[in-house]
Amino acid sequence: MSHISQIVLNDANLPPPTPEIEQERRVAMFDLMEENSFTLPQRDERPVPEGPYKLGLAIREKRLVFDVATEADEKAAEFHLSLSPFRQVVKDYFQICKSYFDAVKSAAPSQIETIDMARRGIHNEGARILQERLEGKAEVDDDTARRLFTLICVLHFGG
Repeated sequence: MSHISQIVLNDANLPPPTPEIEQERRVAMFDLMEENSFTLPQRDERPVPEGPYKLGLAIREKRLVFDVATEADEKAAEFHLSLSPFRQVVKDYFQICKSYFDAVKSAAPSQIETIDMARRGIHNEGARILQERLEGKAEVDDDTARRLFTLICVLHFGG
């Protein structure tokens, strides 16, 4: 599989993130650059530009925009996804993250672990939705989908 070699979040018009959201973003970006899989499938019998790819993520007109280019900055693909399927899982994810960040400060380890397991479950659900929405547009593995979902949450937080 090919991969993402560079990722840019277009968050210029969004409010500044909280320290916790900024930390989530940094970790997701670092992990994505360390390891990911991202492939553009054959469409309409046109040749598929080879990766690695540069990926731009943005929210425009209430749609999630994937702007994919080759390393030579040639347009490889652009697709827009409705944010509607993500709304509830993003909301749930932020609520559980808030509970987790609060729990880390004072809760017992068993409570923190329980909340973290719930957080991972919601995160996995968001990644699954992303993979479904990307079907026919891009192929990503589970870990890449999880990290991209985190970045979608970061963008959604500001939007």
